[in-house]
Amino acid sequence: MRYVKYLWRLLKEFFAFARQNKAWWIIPLVVILLLMALFVVAGQVAGPMFIYTVY
Repeated sequence: MRYVKYLWRLLKEFFAFARQNKAWWIIPLVVILLLMALFVVAGQVAGPMFIYTVY
């Protein structure tokens, strides 16, 4: 749970930086990186479970 709190704080820092410095290009970059991380984690979890059910 602590990890989520720190991640949320980090995201708020990114958005505050983008708003203050007018660096709007950083928002899509952060969103894409988070989606890629989510796909990697989801792939690691779902892969072994699918293989187990096949065999």
